[in-house]
Amino acid sequence: MASENEKDSGSSVGEPTSKGANATSYVLDERRRAALAEVDNAKFSSFHVKVCFVAGVGFFTDAYDIFGISIAATMLGFVYNKTGALSANQSLGVKVATPVGTLVGQLLFGWLADVVGRKKMYGFELMIIIFTTFAQALSANGPSVSIIGTLVVWRFLMGVGIGGDYPLSAVISSEFATTRTRGRLMTAVFAFQGWGQLVASIIACIVVAAYKDSIIGDTSPNFTAVDKTWRILIGMGCVPGVIALYFRLTIPETPRFTMDIERNIQQASRDIEGMLAINNETDLGNQKVDVPVASWADFKAHFGQWKNMKVLIGTSYSWFALDIAFYGLGSTKVYNTLLNVSIGNLILSIAGYVPGYWATFYLIDSWGRKPIQLMGFTVLTALFIVMGFGYDKLISNSAGQKAFVFLYCLSNFFENFGPNTTTFIVPGEVFPTRYRSTAHGISAASGKLGAVISQVGFAQLSNIGGKNAFLGHILEILAFFMLTGIFSTLLIPETKGKSLEELSPDDE
Repeated sequence: MASENEKDSGSSVGEPTSKGANATSYVLDERRRAALAEVDNAKFSSFHVKVCFVAGVGFFTDAYDIFGISIAATMLGFVYNKTGALSANQSLGVKVATPVGTLVGQLLFGWLADVVGRKKMYGFELMIIIFTTFAQALSANGPSVSIIGTLVVWRFLMGVGIGGDYPLSAVISSEFATTRTRGRLMTAVFAFQGWGQLVASIIACIVVAAYKDSIIGDTSPNFTAVDKTWRILIGMGCVPGVIALYFRLTIPETPRFTMDIERNIQQASRDIEGMLAINNETDLGNQKVDVPVASWADFKAHFGQWKNMKVLIGTSYSWFALDIAFYGLGSTKVYNTLLNVSIGNLILSIAGYVPGYWATFYLIDSWGRKPIQLMGFTVLTALFIVMGFGYDKLISNSAGQKAFVFLYCLSNFFENFGPNTTTFIVPGEVFPTRYRSTAHGISAASGKLGAVISQVGFAQLSNIGGKNAFLGHILEILAFFMLTGIFSTLLIPETKGKSLEELSPDDE
């Protein structure tokens, strides 16, 4: 967007004010670019490590709570339902409440981070997560409200906090990162999800094993002990958040927000000096950078252009299609049941989730985002076709069941070594500073919409024709969505090796 000074650059002699303004604007823009170049070309430092861990804690907690509730739901069924299991609607409620809240939080905090600042919102969403997680562990039945209803409310509110973490952590890590390592830094942040999933499974195994004698009981299962296990499992989720809260509240504002939204080159330069431990004696005064200002009219004008709208469609639909699959896939004695659920999740984490994130980490800045996302969607399409159309034959014998488990773990691997990671990274890079968080929130919310549709819809479809009789067809549906993800990926640009300013040159 051209400034008024730029429009007047061709004025006749005798208009020194316009020419002087043009000169000042040019100098400030050069200083802005030089300052941001220091961020883009900086050496990897302890500050970047701090950003990685501080941002990653939110995703650790996110994954811990999502995986933890899948295990805790089994425990809740033993304690609070005479049949030994939650009803379909109860189970769905406690599991879907979080992604619904996450969708709301992604849109709300994504917008707020662009309006009032990344720093001002960072930490506030973590407070929501900490408080609501602790509240879940203390929930109980009441005369007029069941514990399931209480958990649904708290998990929705927790989801709002988790949702806020997506755009904030993505944008903060991308705007502080160097150009050559930005992909790996953002991948490392997102990969904390894998550690959260793994730790949730480990804690579940430890807690269940620790209460083994109490759970089994002398003559019958002790459900009071089971009640303690799920409370400990869920409550432990707030510990990493408490540890990281101070660092979130003290992290500086990103230089790009200070320059491009607050339009203050002086403060941004000082922040960069502090961040990189450099000393620049240049006095910039209180001069402001002339850059486009965010507004509803400007938002419509920017995304009204097909070249910009297609990118938002590409990032949003790719995340939507991925989450359809990501969330579409989840006795004898009570003790054995709980232990089997915990160990099953532990195996999935070790065999699929964690390795997938780190395969992306090693290749994201050399191979690129778009090739990895295309490869992931292509492989997932093939895997779901095999598992879907061959489902009945695969589960009919022992060898086939082992093959199905292998393919299932492989699909988890290529979700993370593929679109689950890249759909988080690309929206944090391709949009201009003034809409980077908002657009990331829209993209992420599209993914959570897919998660809600998947969990609610597939829960209703899975038992058509008998218990789990429709699962093969669900896998076929997932194959279709993975195929469409290939085409939406073609709409996004490759961001490898480009500065954030290069990715939106017409605006900034």
